[in-house]
Order: sequence, then C-alpha cells, then structure tokens
Amino acid sequence: MSDSAYRVDTTSRLAQWRIDNLASCTYRKSDPFKIGKWNWHLAVEKNRTLSIKLYPEISNFTRENPPVASFIIRLISSLGDRQTLIHPEVVDKQLKSSEDFVWPIEIPLTGKFIIDVEFLDLKTATPNSGELCSIWAEGLTEKQSNATALSSLGRMLSESIHTDIIINASDGSIGAHRAVLAARSPVFRSMFSHDLKEKELSAINISDMSIEACQCFLNYIYGNIQNEEFLTHRLSLLQAADKYDLSDLKEACHESLLEDIDAKNVLERLQTASLYQLPNLKACCMRYLVRFGKIFDIRDDFTAFLQYADREIIGEIFHEILAAWKGF
Repeated sequence: MSDSAYRVDTTSRLAQWRIDNLASCTYRKSDPFKIGKWNWHLAVEKNRTLSIKLYPEISNFTRENPPVASFIIRLISSLGDRQTLIHPEVVDKQLKSSEDFVWPIEIPLTGKFIIDVEFLDLKTATPNSGELCSIWAEGLTEKQSNATALSSLGRMLSESIHTDIIINASDGSIGAHRAVLAARSPVFRSMFSHDLKEKELSAINISDMSIEACQCFLNYIYGNIQNEEFLTHRLSLLQAADKYDLSDLKEACHESLLEDIDAKNVLERLQTASLYQLPNLKACCMRYLVRFGKIFDIRDDFTAFLQYADREIIGEIFHEILAAWKGF
C-alpha cells in the first residue's frame, strides 16, 4: 500500500481523504493533517458496518486546549452517479479522543470513496475566562493594524481632531488628515505633493466606496479597525488597497479571503483573485473546485459563471480539470 493511501488533502478549512476499496475487516488511520491550530486524524473501521472517526492528534497542546469543532462531514462515492451521504451538521463538539466523534455508515459501500470534512468553526477556551472563542475570529488584522499606530491616532479620526481634508464617499463625507494619509499611501502623498485638484480643494472623491466602507478604510489606515467591520468590507478594502497602493492592507485582505472559501463564494473569489492578481487565492479556489470536486455541487452557478468569466480564467479551470483527470 502506497503512502498516498494515508494522505489527507487540505485547504484552510476543508479536508478530503480518498480511499480505495476496503477489505471486509479493516482499520485504517490517516496521516496527520493540520487544520487550525491542531493536527487531526481520520480513521475508518470496516467490520459489519463502516465507521468513520475524526479526532485531534493526542499531544500536550490538545490536552490543554482541546478543540471545540463545528463541521459538516460527507461520504462521497466516486463511482456511478457520485452518491453522497451527509452527516447532520456537528456544532460546538469538543473532541479529545478517537471516540468523541464516530459516524456509523449503515449503507454498504464498494469501490473508491472520499471522506470530505468541512470545518465551519474551531473554538478553544480563553485562558482567563474559560469562554469559548473562535480561532478564526481572534482579530489578527486588528492586532496587526493596532501594532503600527498609537491609540491616539485613532482618536484623531474618530473625534475629528484638527482634520484638514475631506473624503467624499458615494453617500457621505469624512474628515481626515493629509499627513496620515500621505504617510500610509504613496498615491495620497503624490496627490498632496503636486498641484492637483485634491490639494487645491482639500478634498478627495472616492465615489466608488460607500461611506461605511470608506470609514472602515480610514479606520485601517489610522489603526482603529475592528475585525468584524474588516470582514464585512474586505472586498471594498481590497479594491481601495489596490487603488491607493496599501500593500499591507491588500495582503491582509488576501489572507482573509483564503480562510473561508466555500461553495457560495468560490466563484466570486476566483474572479476577485484574477482581477487583483492574487495567485494564492486563485490556486486555492481552483483546488476547491477541481481537486475537491466542489464543481459538481454548484453546476448551475458554474454554468452561469462561464457566461461572463474571463477567457483566461475559463482556460485555467479546464486545464486544472484535465490535469486532475489525468492524475486520478
């Protein structure tokens, strides 16, 4: 048996284990795979029935910080019409051992099949209060932003302290500071350094952003952003970061968009990756659609996508499909 028989393929929140036909009495455990902060295992046991187990690798870290997981697990037969069995969604289940989640399969299966685990959330208890906190909502962007600016800088914006320029969004205006904008963006610096209308009128028109998205954009620049508003406006922030050459914000948006790819947003993310030249996001979307077979789950949306997508993207998708068929 080759090493590939134990390998689990992963993206940021999705794991798939491809399994050939099992003997009548078989136990098989996967190699460890990393999702979130933990290494995980999948195991299958076939006796009278087939059982599937999901559990974290036993370690000191797991004992001290056991994951509380929410996930959807599917069993997909790769023969015939791609039969899929779906376990009811598991919500906030603490997993410590190999017996904490066991899924018995009553239907007899033959041939190759795929175990597909989509992690919806992973939580752990905070050290002080013991309250559960999502590891994907710990505000990494907030920490990165606040580390580069003093809290007083945020007050300058929120309290409009000595503002000297107006930002006109599509549906409102905000006061800001030339020096701060120029320090954070070479595009803004160029505006204020030359005799352009922005310098003369003391105003910048950003008509392609709503007032809420523009406020979020300025909050990031001033080190005063909250993770929830970042997640709400990250596509608008990505557009602004690209337009005004804020490479750190563009990378933060890129990393965030990689974290929660799913069937509802994968086509939009793929288009975004192409538009803003985000290679990692594009590759991850391609893998999700082709390698993980999610293209079968969104056939209607994908057919509609083909009507308006760039030819280059369509060509890359079919190249991935051909490469996957060749290697299957």
